[in-house]
Amino acid sequence: MTNIRRGLMAAAAGGGSIDGNELWAWGNGQSGRLGLGNTTSYSSPVQIGDLTHWLSVSTSGPHTLALKGDYSLWAWGDNSSGKLGDGTTTARSSPIQIGALKNWTIVLATSSSSFAIKSDGTLWSWGDSTANGVLGHGNTTDYSSPKQVGALTNWSRIACEQNHVAAVKTDGTLWSWGNGAAGALGDGTEVSKSSPIQVGALTTWAEVDCATAFTVAIKTDGRMWSWGSNGSGRLGLGNTTYYSSPVQIGALTTWSKVVNGQTSTTALKTDGTIWAWGENGNGRLGLGNTTTYSSPKQIGSLTTWASVHRSGNNGGGITTSGAFWVWGANGDGQLGLGNTTYYSSPIQVGSLTTWLVATTSSDKAFGIKTAT
Repeated sequence: MTNIRRGLMAAAAGGGSIDGNELWAWGNGQSGRLGLGNTTSYSSPVQIGDLTHWLSVSTSGPHTLALKGDYSLWAWGDNSSGKLGDGTTTARSSPIQIGALKNWTIVLATSSSSFAIKSDGTLWSWGDSTANGVLGHGNTTDYSSPKQVGALTNWSRIACEQNHVAAVKTDGTLWSWGNGAAGALGDGTEVSKSSPIQVGALTTWAEVDCATAFTVAIKTDGRMWSWGSNGSGRLGLGNTTYYSSPVQIGALTTWSKVVNGQTSTTALKTDGTIWAWGENGNGRLGLGNTTTYSSPKQIGSLTTWASVHRSGNNGGGITTSGAFWVWGANGDGQLGLGNTTYYSSPIQVGSLTTWLVATTSSDKAFGIKTAT
């Protein structure tokens, strides 16, 4: 773990405010989705307000969730189906606090719903549940305020897209629910589930991410596994065969983080290199071309990557020095480079080396950096 990320997480674990951390946004401003109090689009980073103690941010589709250093939960953007969690369906163009609690530790936004984990290990969801019970409440009811998923208190990781969810518990077990098409839930079937079901019996799962009808996960031994839809080779298995149960990607034991886009995947190794595979329209894999790959290919030659992120049509990452790099589609200025040019290889956003956290969707992005 890098010094930047270690410092951020240590501060969070201590329960104090993260002083000096600014939140920035750029890309498509429709519906106030950038949180800047307007509907203007920007092709370069613009600071959201003047607060300086942001901890994390998650975006997908037209809305965004964020945590402040005091563990309060904030949201903005489109609010159809109550996905912001404020008990209404009113869109917000500036961050609003969701409730008064200050015990949220993980937040995750999809295009139509929201998920969060509290410090007590409970899992909560809200928004649109019509997509096969994706909220995990055993029904297809929409909720405009956070509602607890079951009664368990040992959730530690959560990953989701519009139609299905995967999560890891503190005991290392892996769970999923929502749309089971193409075997996306990993339980050996293509049956949808509206409540969490365990994927196998193993207790060694560490990381997981999912996108449209597929899931990729990493075990504690550094091995990476995938399952579900495999169009464009998005599972990284060297083929386009669908699998409804986890299949190991190669034999390496050095994978540490994985993030999925709509039809592609990017992963970080313990040696600081990043790798990508799947569909490559707009150069979204960052490999300097638009060729589709069904097996992992290294992006560049750097060994100093600290984190990676990706959306349906672009990707990015932060190095150990705090430099922020991006690639892929840029039609809405979502790469933050001051233009709408597409790039098929990593290009740095400005010259600052103070970036800590970044997240993207297909038309916008957010980043947290230390004040300069």
